[in-house]
Amino acid sequence: MSQQPSAAPAPATVTVARRRDWWRDAVIYQVYPRSFADSNGDGMGDLEGVRSRLPYLRDLGVDAVWLSPFYASPQADAGYDVADYRAVDPMFGNLLDADALIRDAHALGLRIVVDLVPNHSSDQHEWFKRALAEGPGSPSRDRYHFRPGKGENGELPPNDWESIFGGPAWTRVADGEWYLHLFAPEQPDFNWEHPAVGDEFRSILRFWLDMGVDGFRIDVAHGLVKAEGLPDLGGADQLKLLGNDVMPFFDQDGVHEVYRQWRLVLDEYAGERIFVAEAWTPTVERTANYVRPDELHQAFNFQYLSTDWDAKELRTVIDRTLEAMRPVGAPATWVLSNHDVTRHATRFANPPGLGTQIRTAGDRELGLRRARAATLLMLALPGSAYVYQGEELGLPDVVDLPDEVRQDPAYFRGAGQDGFRDGCRVPIPWTREGSSYGFGSGGSWLPQPASWGELSIEAQTGVAGSTLELYRGALRVRREQADLGAGDAVEWLRAPEGVLAFRRGEFVCVANTSGESVTTPSYGTVLLASGELTEADGEAKLPADTTVWWTTA
Repeated sequence: MSQQPSAAPAPATVTVARRRDWWRDAVIYQVYPRSFADSNGDGMGDLEGVRSRLPYLRDLGVDAVWLSPFYASPQADAGYDVADYRAVDPMFGNLLDADALIRDAHALGLRIVVDLVPNHSSDQHEWFKRALAEGPGSPSRDRYHFRPGKGENGELPPNDWESIFGGPAWTRVADGEWYLHLFAPEQPDFNWEHPAVGDEFRSILRFWLDMGVDGFRIDVAHGLVKAEGLPDLGGADQLKLLGNDVMPFFDQDGVHEVYRQWRLVLDEYAGERIFVAEAWTPTVERTANYVRPDELHQAFNFQYLSTDWDAKELRTVIDRTLEAMRPVGAPATWVLSNHDVTRHATRFANPPGLGTQIRTAGDRELGLRRARAATLLMLALPGSAYVYQGEELGLPDVVDLPDEVRQDPAYFRGAGQDGFRDGCRVPIPWTREGSSYGFGSGGSWLPQPASWGELSIEAQTGVAGSTLELYRGALRVRREQADLGAGDAVEWLRAPEGVLAFRRGEFVCVANTSGESVTTPSYGTVLLASGELTEADGEAKLPADTTVWWTTA
């Protein structure tokens, strides 16, 4: 049952600065609540913990905070299995805590974006429990994808679809029918052809908009609508096609009507509320379909996230992204890490071509150097950028977690995603010492490495050259430089092989992705650099894996 505050709060008033089209150049910080800050010492982060650390985020210089799910959930997939979309899970607090967090954020000039999970619910959602209880043929089952099985006695799944987490995408229930779950069996997929599903989610949108949230990040935004008849895909190893090919359960054209209806709801509210799509599509051109003027505002750029630290490859994806977004008038987005992929400080520490889930630590020094350079490149590009908690500290992925502490459901299914996402979800360090390095007073739900203390916010604050101060400086310069932020183009400059150089008005960015130092023109006054460089006689010598910002003014 949804929670109701003892005294229901009036709709929160958005007091953040009224900057028009703020989302076109916003830097949005992702908070994974269970791993950000623990206020009550139970080892699990919570909303009050997030609220207590909002001043840190304001001082970091971000514009908005995206909160991963905190809804009531059995936590089969870290909250992405929602049992009640209008309640806060007790491990994170309650609705009054959410209300206080939103209000405090607004008072600090921060906006709040919450995760929304519309592709599937928890198997503990009241709708699904009712569907199981009422049996085959009941109207309640039409809200999900229940089907009879194939085979002589219905013993085979209705089609050959595979779960993203491994194994078949179907589970059989006691009465013989099967239900669809593209993820874990505890996450049954909604049937978006049923009008009650659309009605319910438009109501959920209004509930949180009335609470004062500034937007929604839409989980699996590409997955709501399935191809008519649920046709077989054919063949095994289907997951290798994800993000590379047309799938009957992903990126179907019918999803766009859902988002056009949602946009009508959002536009009823003042304050420029936004939608952000998590949409894995075969091409960035397909991604652009989600951000047409009457649909969503932003879509994550997974093509950029998946690109290796290589100048030629990066230029290709940058050009394609800007070209795809320009016709629909949407801002490009840029992201290097999130809660589902290996942190980029570890990805870049390893050889290229290993993908976004990597199990080896690689060369830590190399990875951090590249990560710092990649951050300055990302923040110099036109559009909006996303920062995942802890990346501003240069945190690596924790690749050596003991098997017995892992909680990623994909790990236990033995196929599908690699199941090593826990490594990027280890609670972040705030202080040099303490049972959980300042995360809380009672340890942490995943063990933290001994190296965490010297990577903590306390250890890096005020230290010239630290990764934290690099981020703070970059976000400050980004705000101060009129030519940074929103835009839809860059002017590429001649540069040595392995180097990206571009101009935006009086601003110039040069990124050396090669493994060797290079000499480039000195374009003016250095604003910021990810590593040390030397300048003489109108030239600059950039070390390997270094990005520099100049102003020609």
